[in-house]
Amino acid sequence: MRPYRLPGEFLGVSRGYRWAVGAGVAWLASAIALLGAADSASAEAPARVVSMNLCTDQLAMLLASGGQLVSVSYLAGDATVSVLAGDAGAFALNHGQAEEIFLMQPDLVLTSTYTTRATAGILKRLGFRVEEFPPEASFDDIRANVRRMGALLGRQARAEELLGAMDAALADIPARSADAPTVALYYANQITSGRNTLAGDVVNRAGLVNMGEKLGLDGTQKLSLEQLVMAKPDLIATHNAYPAPALAYDAQLHPAFRAALQGKNPIDIPDKYWICGGPFTVEAVKLLSDAARREGPR
Repeated sequence: MRPYRLPGEFLGVSRGYRWAVGAGVAWLASAIALLGAADSASAEAPARVVSMNLCTDQLAMLLASGGQLVSVSYLAGDATVSVLAGDAGAFALNHGQAEEIFLMQPDLVLTSTYTTRATAGILKRLGFRVEEFPPEASFDDIRANVRRMGALLGRQARAEELLGAMDAALADIPARSADAPTVALYYANQITSGRNTLAGDVVNRAGLVNMGEKLGLDGTQKLSLEQLVMAKPDLIATHNAYPAPALAYDAQLHPAFRAALQGKNPIDIPDKYWICGGPFTVEAVKLLSDAARREGPR
């Protein structure tokens, strides 16, 4: 199905699309009514790509050729969660709304399987090509998503180049020893990661033992401060993304948390390195590995 296309006077919309977002709602209604007249889509390579999700934003920014990617989500410009925030200014920023994406007239829309679901559904009904990426739970998932993105954008060679550099960096990190320390991942709101998580794989690749996995936890779960203290991890990795005090980090200010550190400094892993999986996630592995060597045995 070929996507409904706007009349010529609307086709120049890119960075300046915001002026017409209100009009886009009316166009959406008209376009949906005309879907029955749309014919089969052409298989030509995408020339206008829009990403609506932080994770697909960053993969596309790493892989797209010049001018191919026209818009990324507004989160791509947030340095607390985006490794490539400094590059986001080169693209129009979107908020994942169907009318704004429609007005950009993309050949390909990128998003996650868990976000912007309503927008993705509308755009599909309008005949736009929407590709949804599952979140990465391992470095194998990162490889799969990078290769898939490279294939979608016609940038397979660039994808392999990025993965080669990532794998070389991983190979330089020391393997786990028999007496590897146990690290507790402790995020905002007392959340930790166990098996089948990207953070858990990061810990394993760093040559450490994930306390969440050791406790039999699967996925991302809450871990009370009492449980953390009783588990007696060798190291604790956390990150406070807020410059001012926040309720989400109350546990990290509690005396029991300080006691759990047993005189060690918490390992600071910025969220941007593993909130999304990408070649840059190897930086989280390096930070953990280096911190474990620096802190040394108890």
